[in-house]
Amino acid sequence: MAHVTDDVGREYKPDADHNFPDEKLNEVLPTLLDDPEVKTYLKAQNVNAVTRKGYNDHGEKHIEIVRNRALRLYDLLKDGDVEFNGASQQGLEEEDEAVVIALAATLHDIGHVVHRDEHAYYSIPLAADLLDRFLPQFYDTSEVVRVKAEVLHAILCHHTEEDPLTTEAGVIRVSDALDMERGRSRIPYEKGGRGINTLSSQAIDSVTLKSGDNKPVLVEIEMVNAAGVYQVDNLLKAKLHKSLLEDYIRIVAVNTKAEDQLVERIEL
Repeated sequence: MAHVTDDVGREYKPDADHNFPDEKLNEVLPTLLDDPEVKTYLKAQNVNAVTRKGYNDHGEKHIEIVRNRALRLYDLLKDGDVEFNGASQQGLEEEDEAVVIALAATLHDIGHVVHRDEHAYYSIPLAADLLDRFLPQFYDTSEVVRVKAEVLHAILCHHTEEDPLTTEAGVIRVSDALDMERGRSRIPYEKGGRGINTLSSQAIDSVTLKSGDNKPVLVEIEMVNAAGVYQVDNLLKAKLHKSLLEDYIRIVAVNTKAEDQLVERIEL
């Protein structure tokens, strides 16, 4: 798959092409991504985050990366026989697990249009309105309520203050932190931003998800200086904590720049 670049200058190549066995996601996701209101939210939500607050990218490219990594993580966990409880406990089908994950990944940050601060809580009513309009194309009334409930739970729990109660929500929580490469902080860095979020993101060269040996998922992170430790040992570690996925994911970060070996390797 070719690299793609958006208006914040970010390039991203998915870790793997997704060939989902279920048709439900392949039916729902293209319709969601073509929805004019959704597309507008994904552009508008970056104004408060980047333009006004000078924060890292939370727009279209961030959403694309989080969604792709969430679905990649879902695939790897399923291959590792990890049980997903969100859709199943609602009486939904197994194929709805990926739908919940894709919807939550796409809509988790729309609360930024209200404010960057506490945005997860603003995302809930905005996403609920979108889902009430969107989901009846694919589900009956009972299923709409249950799918919406799981999506909103996953959106809320991407915020570290809220503990996920489902595996699907845990996937969203962790995947949000896996968008950490340097391109995400290009705009604040070029404007002179030198806060820890910006500098630590600038230190991350690549993130790759693959099948692990001792655990179902191995996350490999390449950083070019020790500042990247903040992204791994603070932000990602906080998201992994209480995600319900701690036992299934191994994270290895390596400093690849020979002259800067203050931190050579960290592992979670």
